[in-house]
Amino acid sequence: MIRPDIAARRIGQEAQPIAIIDGFHPDPDALRLAAARAAFGPGRNHYPGIRATLPINYFDRVRPALTTALKGVFGLAGDVALIDASFSIVTHPPETLSVQQRLPHMDAVDLNRIALVQYLDPDGGDGTAFFRHRATGYETIDAMRSERYLATLNAELQQGGAPPASYVTESTPLFERIAQVDARYNRAVLYRSALLHSGAIAPDAALSDDPTRGRLTVTAFLSLG
Repeated sequence: MIRPDIAARRIGQEAQPIAIIDGFHPDPDALRLAAARAAFGPGRNHYPGIRATLPINYFDRVRPALTTALKGVFGLAGDVALIDASFSIVTHPPETLSVQQRLPHMDAVDLNRIALVQYLDPDGGDGTAFFRHRATGYETIDAMRSERYLATLNAELQQGGAPPASYVTESTPLFERIAQVDARYNRAVLYRSALLHSGAIAPDAALSDDPTRGRLTVTAFLSLG
């Protein structure tokens, strides 16, 4: 078994921490096999694809690397609570995306919420991009910022119209890309859910619902005690 390699980065003007862990799961091939056998259903909360249940022992297998990263990069001192976790595959063609799905987003405004994405495409595939909202300068949308951010963004969209029907991977008139984590087989990235981000889905990505061909990931949300 290869020992996980944990790297810490700080991104953007706010210097928010992210953790990148290569060799995250001790048996990623077994994970892919489990995904191939899983029953996928529609995603929730604006996720542009499908989801399925993880193997019951998933977090037992990744706990050593996950705990080390949470302590060293995010200052974990107490308990970790699992909010949600699943296999995920992006499947929606660009022309079907809602306005929300064409924009960078945050998953929660609580700075103690941590998002985890593990990439499970052996060819690498599409990673994750992070953004700054140009008008407000915000890279992180916490509870104190959310009202101003949403009001400003809604006004921009009313004035300028909906963004193009595509996944956001590069800088746009409203958002500047500040960082990107490239996908790599069995790599995981951890970041605060309040960071503005998007899956960096390439225009020519194969948006297959087949776990052996599509953008297979594990996505999870954690709460730091």
